[in-house]
Amino acid sequence: MNEYPTYTRAQLALRNGQDKPEIWVAFEGKIYDVSKSRLWRDGKHYEHWAGQDLTPELADAPHNENVFDKFEQIGVLK
Repeated sequence: MNEYPTYTRAQLALRNGQDKPEIWVAFEGKIYDVSKSRLWRDGKHYEHWAGQDLTPELADAPHNENVFDKFEQIGVLK
């Protein structure tokens, strides 16, 4: 099992594609780096913003949680 660093919501919020170059999102307590995805350019993906926990928003998405499988987990949300 990998030991991932822990980040607070405030630290996650800074990885929004605007304040820092990293573009991160959280889902079910895991933080993913979506910086390389063209769909997250500038920290926005349709009506979703990076730097947030997207768990409650997934129900409205046209895909399921398997979409996160293509991204690298880089931390856990505290």
